[in-house]
Amino acid sequence: MSTPFYVSPQQAMADRAEYARKGIARGRSVVVLQYDNGVVFVAENPSRALHKVSEIYDRIAFAAVGKYNEFENLRIGGVRYADLRGYTYDRDDVTARGLANVYAQTLGSIFSSAAEKPYEVELIVAEVGAGPEDDQIYRLPHDGSIVDEHGSVAVGGNADQISSYLDQRHRDGMTLAEALKLAVESLARDTNGSERTLTAEQLEVAVLDRTRPQQRKFKRLLGRQLSRLLEAGGGADASDLTKDESDVDVEEPGSGD
Repeated sequence: MSTPFYVSPQQAMADRAEYARKGIARGRSVVVLQYDNGVVFVAENPSRALHKVSEIYDRIAFAAVGKYNEFENLRIGGVRYADLRGYTYDRDDVTARGLANVYAQTLGSIFSSAAEKPYEVELIVAEVGAGPEDDQIYRLPHDGSIVDEHGSVAVGGNADQISSYLDQRHRDGMTLAEALKLAVESLARDTNGSERTLTAEQLEVAVLDRTRPQQRKFKRLLGRQLSRLLEAGGGADASDLTKDESDVDVEEPGSGD
């Protein structure tokens, strides 16, 4: 009778982590930055059917990289959690911190379970507050740990290089046009140091805008409005550019009402 092959728990967890990281690294990156009036999400995503950025609740949004079916299941679970908690208690009781804790428990349980493979996903949960000091951004890697981020954060295949680029250039009080320009510049940098040109058609952009009068602060930037912001770069006041034809809510599938 042969002796069963033994793998130490440390080696098994290291192998699972490496498997998840390789899956995440194959995906295009997502960048999240604070700006003067909220939080902007920018993803390199030419698909108009599969979203990497979505609304979860009034002031909370979600971004993810990795396997779409896995992070979409997590998004739907987050929407259900937020709707149930807001209905049972109060809408103000739904927070990004609470949602991040729920996601951390789910990802941690899956990662440590020998019965199933780890999720190949990395998440960002953000909440816009009454002022920049009240904004919350949490990054959740594949193992379910929670990292409290400030200013800017990147996840995905080239996240380390992008994060370094953002850390050197992001500053408090940036306008939306300035933050968007910085995000696109960071996503356009390849690992070999060369730069690409990313057009509006290749980007998925959304904001949590604290100045919106409605309870729901999430808004996608699409079409002509996004093109105008990209053209404005750092040289224009973006406040008027975000209040024209796109200030009509696009209903998110399964989002909180």
